[in-house]
Amino acid sequence: MTVYRGTVRRFGDDVDTDMIIPAERLLAENLGHLGDFVFEKCRPGFADTVGKGDILVAGRNFGCGSSREHAPMALMQAGFSCVIAESFARIFYRNSLNIGLPVIECRLDAADGETAEADTEAGRVSVGGREYSFDGYTGFIAELVEAGGLMNLVREGRF
Repeated sequence: MTVYRGTVRRFGDDVDTDMIIPAERLLAENLGHLGDFVFEKCRPGFADTVGKGDILVAGRNFGCGSSREHAPMALMQAGFSCVIAESFARIFYRNSLNIGLPVIECRLDAADGETAEADTEAGRVSVGGREYSFDGYTGFIAELVEAGGLMNLVREGRF
């Protein structure tokens, strides 16, 4: 899938991994439902409002903090189809792609509740009739995301 369409859920700059999923939730019995706890420290009850396919839009330095894969995993489990931010912490960006969560570096003007459409192949995001461009996925990154992450590529013998 290269096109993601959903409701914008807006966040600002410097959203760290502890805001996304608190460290005390990283217990073995919670791993299958980390999405239930997403953003609970800064927006209590937020996880219950996320719809399948919603698009998280943020500012600069999204995913800063610790290098755990649990943060992008929690976002996927919560129902987010992709994350669009002006910039990402490097390790969050790579962890996201490795587990199959599309992340798009693009500065855009989008408010909470608007509908957005992102096409990772064409390198285009539309929100409320406004168009934005970014470097679309090509080569290995396109293959990685389409396969649903690195482990799926390994299982398929493609890596």
